[in-house]
Amino acid sequence: MSATLRSVEGQEEASILREIQSALHNLRFGAVEITVHNGQVVQIERKEKFRLQAQNGKQA
Repeated sequence: MSATLRSVEGQEEASILREIQSALHNLRFGAVEITVHNGQVVQIERKEKFRLQAQNGKQA
């Protein structure tokens, strides 16, 4: 399945791709959600998880 990026409020395809790439940069655990309305990208959301390690053998 493929999608086509169109300009949104003056944004060009390259600008949208840069924003997606920026959201993915250094993401180790999490998700990037891209919201599309009427075939246009309207929102990019980054959710990142940080895992804490247990100390002294205790479960976190």
